[in-house]
Amino acid sequence: MPAAVAEVLEEAERILQTERFQDYCLNGLQVPGAAEVSTLASGVSAQLELFERAVEAGAQLLIVHHGIFWGGGVAHIDAMLKRRLQTLFDADIALAAYHLPLDAHPELGNNALLARALGGEALEPFALHHGETIGFLATLPGEGTEPAALCQQVRSLTAREPLCFDFGPARVSRLAVVSGAGADYIEEALAAGADALLTGEVPERAMAQAREAGLHLIAAGHYATETFGIRRLGERLAELFGLDHVFLDVPNPL
Repeated sequence: MPAAVAEVLEEAERILQTERFQDYCLNGLQVPGAAEVSTLASGVSAQLELFERAVEAGAQLLIVHHGIFWGGGVAHIDAMLKRRLQTLFDADIALAAYHLPLDAHPELGNNALLARALGGEALEPFALHHGETIGFLATLPGEGTEPAALCQQVRSLTAREPLCFDFGPARVSRLAVVSGAGADYIEEALAAGADALLTGEVPERAMAQAREAGLHLIAAGHYATETFGIRRLGERLAELFGLDHVFLDVPNPL
């Protein structure tokens, strides 16, 4: 049976507690569409190819991690944005986005899922952003993991070749995780007693910062580290409302 889109999104916002976060984008409904949903699609980043695949999947609601609107809003609609919006309008697909609340969630979030998939235990909130934490600090089991072995685990988990800067101790016992663009948390990771920081993409300065801090730094790709949360959120909402769910993978090497 179809569910009301408004009820599905209300539940998503209740789960993620979106009101707690000062974000770079609007969390929740960004583009209205169908009032009811029977097929829910999820994907990482709002873009034309993802929208076209949502149309092919017969979705009425698409949820993403990176939405279509950022910053102070839309100054004008250019040809690219018009085409993206037209694709959603023509198929009557509603678009909703969940960014930092999804990074931060202790069960469904990118960072908690990454940490646990790598064997992390006793997760502690980490990476303060305007009064709310968005990442996690995890303890690895036993005497920790050798850096090369941790890099191999990340490679297998993300299906991508990570950049691994080996500047820390011989074993990683405490792992800080901030998916996406989390390299600015190098100093905070060091202060928290982490041996390594796992993130997605890093700026040029990050290598020297990690080396001088004596911290392992793993950059596994912005996209690759952020497929986990939105897929799991889609699965959870589908389970709760009896919907069909499809995760639409549009890989990005960055």
